[in-house]
Amino acid sequence: ALQWFGFYDGGIDGAFGPGTRNSMAAWQEAQAIEPTGILTTRQRRTLLDAWKGELSAFGFQEVVETESGITVTLPLNLVEFDHYEPPFVHYRAKTADAPRLLLISQPGDQAALYGLYDVLQTLTDVPAEGARDRGDRSFRIRGTSATTDTTIFAELDGARIKGWMLISAPGNDTRDARILSVLEQSFKPDGDKVLDPGMVPMDAGTRAGLLSGLEVRKPKFSRTGFFVSADGAVLTTAEAVAECGRVTIDRATDATVTLSDAASGLALLTPKSPLSPRAVAAFAQGSARLGGEVTVPGYSYEDRLPAPSLTFGTLEDTKGLNGEPALNRLALQSLPGDTGGAVLDAQGAVIGMLLPSAAQGGKQLPAGVGFALTGAEITRLLVPTGVVPQTATPAAALSPAALAETGMGMTALVSCWD
Repeated sequence: ALQWFGFYDGGIDGAFGPGTRNSMAAWQEAQAIEPTGILTTRQRRTLLDAWKGELSAFGFQEVVETESGITVTLPLNLVEFDHYEPPFVHYRAKTADAPRLLLISQPGDQAALYGLYDVLQTLTDVPAEGARDRGDRSFRIRGTSATTDTTIFAELDGARIKGWMLISAPGNDTRDARILSVLEQSFKPDGDKVLDPGMVPMDAGTRAGLLSGLEVRKPKFSRTGFFVSADGAVLTTAEAVAECGRVTIDRATDATVTLSDAASGLALLTPKSPLSPRAVAAFAQGSARLGGEVTVPGYSYEDRLPAPSLTFGTLEDTKGLNGEPALNRLALQSLPGDTGGAVLDAQGAVIGMLLPSAAQGGKQLPAGVGFALTGAEITRLLVPTGVVPQTATPAAALSPAALAETGMGMTALVSCWD
């Protein structure tokens, strides 16, 4: 009972040592009773009655969940089994103010564990604010907002990933701490059994907006960017990060807007935790060749595809329609999601950054006309930031496969969130 109320954190061994007496004294102080360190018969009854009352209110019972291979003690007066939707076992709230609880069970390795860690943070039930801790074989997520308080734990055991997720509302700290304590102490994976990923059929339309019965949090919109430093600094358009409550790189990494230049349309993002991009942009030396082929790797369809696509075109002019020296005019068919992408020459060197069509004075231009901020202008704008762009070494034209690999390696998804 003392342990339940937070006055004792030692092992339960039946011995009455100094730790036990100190715990009893602390409980007595909390009850405004003289802290003798020894409970009277009445005090014992008061403590035990309070403990039994809370146990009864929660309805803690051991649950042997055979489908998921998990044994755990759950507050069955607050939650009840709802349904299976791999990798989750859903327990719904019994009352409006009760929490929800999910058990996690799926096959996988470390890569799958890390993937689950990333995906769970896209859910509306997992607020962006809160502590995150990912180790080699387990992770813990705490998400807090004005409406939601969520705690998640998952661990890799052999080829199985198992864990739990408690979704609650703020203001229930004491109650939720009790539940979390019991979950932590009682949670036990049973054998090799995991939820069968195919046990519940789901059509493609449903999967597009849900992750196993949970609504996926989506950004307002996404655009393209590209890496310009080995620690993950990203160039994109100012339009991509305007009026965003939060900006992320590649869905999972929060970023700070280090530079946003409205005149040029360029923005520089710094990841809040260092990244290791597969490739870093190298800028072409000298003037780009008129009529030369260009390639823009970009997230044409924003966040709907897992990787960038390639858009091909030609360099039509090394200045804007009004003679702007900081612009290149392109002939290519791009989509809004492509903006912010690197414009590459045949050698894979960056000659510019694709700008939104709205950047051209609001004029309705013919289809297939695009503009890019030149590499020279990008380099000039980056000087105050301390980011020094890499310079490309003159080389022969790359093969289509090598060009695609270079472009996709340096390309990042930039997402704007409320």
